[in-house]
Amino acid sequence: MSEFRPLFKGDTLDGWKILPRGLAMMEEGSDRWKEAWEHPGLWTIENGVIEGRQDPPGCGFGSYLVSEETFGDFELTYDAKPDWPADTGIYIRASADGFMGYQILLDHRKSGSIGGFYGNSIGGFHAINWNVDAVYDENGNPTGLKIEDPETTIEPIAQWKRDLLTYKIEGEEFLRIWKWNDWNSFRVVCKGEVPVITTYINGEKIAEIDMNRADDAHFFRDKAAQLRCGHIAIEVHDNDPGMGEARWGKTAACRWRNVCIKEL
Repeated sequence: MSEFRPLFKGDTLDGWKILPRGLAMMEEGSDRWKEAWEHPGLWTIENGVIEGRQDPPGCGFGSYLVSEETFGDFELTYDAKPDWPADTGIYIRASADGFMGYQILLDHRKSGSIGGFYGNSIGGFHAINWNVDAVYDENGNPTGLKIEDPETTIEPIAQWKRDLLTYKIEGEEFLRIWKWNDWNSFRVVCKGEVPVITTYINGEKIAEIDMNRADDAHFFRDKAAQLRCGHIAIEVHDNDPGMGEARWGKTAACRWRNVCIKEL
């Protein structure tokens, strides 16, 4: 059995490529496609900390940092420290452009969820059990997380989203585990041709999904069959017309460190 090894070599992005987010949804050569390539995102690494931002700040265009290596069954560990709001996450078994794959959610913004799963371009399944929002002080500055009131959410949680999870914790338990404005440690275990994916945060099991049990309405098995092995992709989200800067703040960044993998 292999041992954990780092996926970043010192303070370089060697072995990774920067790509605009969502190229697969754009017509090659179109104005939007050309504009996306003009804003591929800003990724830096210093003292072992990888930082992803929109480039320039507030431009609204997203980005992926995609590994050149591919992986099948593995354990992936990393620490993350997102600003608020920052809609981010890590894709596993992703396509070469980063867009298709299984996303481990780190939607650190209103109506977001953390530690659950999204099937990007493989059915759009959204496997979550709660949404978060921020607590604000009297000056309007965010000071922590709370579980969002279902009556005010912009991403309602239908029962089918909960039913996709074979293991889940309640929102109040998540709040006990999560550290605001600090580093949080993730562990992701992915096993199987049609994978079972499990997430842990700060040593606590958060969620699990068994894609063998997913219904055909929310999981496109034929497309997912292309992803027995795939890339690791780290996301900076674009700003859609509906949420704007509530999805990715003008000066927001997400920071990552200690990104390591053990192949199984």
